[in-house]
Amino acid sequence: STMFLVGLTGGIASGKSTVVAVLRELGCAVIDADVIARDVVQPHSKAHQQILQHFGTGILLENGEINREALGNIIFSQPEKRRLLNSITHPEILKEMLKQILKYFVLGYRYVILDIPLLFETRGLTKFMKYTVLVYCDPPAQRARLMRRSGLDAAAADARIGSQLPLEEKRRWATHVIDNSGDRESTRRQVLRLHARLEDSLDFLWARLAAGAAVAGLGGLLFLLLRHLSS
Repeated sequence: STMFLVGLTGGIASGKSTVVAVLRELGCAVIDADVIARDVVQPHSKAHQQILQHFGTGILLENGEINREALGNIIFSQPEKRRLLNSITHPEILKEMLKQILKYFVLGYRYVILDIPLLFETRGLTKFMKYTVLVYCDPPAQRARLMRRSGLDAAAADARIGSQLPLEEKRRWATHVIDNSGDRESTRRQVLRLHARLEDSLDFLWARLAAGAAVAGLGGLLFLLLRHLSS
């Protein structure tokens, strides 16, 4: 069985959730990095305990979960705190992603999609992706959708869009682009064509996984992949 990884990303209000919904309808294996990031900091988890040690109980909600907005306000203004938080959560996120990748590998999936909003911003994971897919939207449509979705005025929408890497820049890095500037049916047709190309691909999962699976076993493979992804 052969398998490879596909990184999926986009920008705010570019329509990535629409593309993911179509991929799931097609039965594709999709790993959502945002969902994992929330799961690994749930109460009683290792990361949850470490975050409380460093940031205090003032960031907790009444139910014991972390108040993401309060924590976000802290790390937004203090880069050293942001680096500290990343050092706590990223290893846990990577471990869970690797477990899910291995699950799909064992199940015989042709490819696995990693839905990572900041794929091109962090850059660390792109070297493990055989392909990268950008969900693109032209700037006027992106702005209008964000204003309509979030109830923002033009200035606020522009500020949020401006806080991310421009989609035009991400477009240069992506191996495939889904243009979501038009209607939903146009986007769906592009996703169907992409899925057909990926299913027909003869590319293998990167050599580290193939070699590691043969010689290391599950535990050793997790360690090997985590070390490379974290480097």
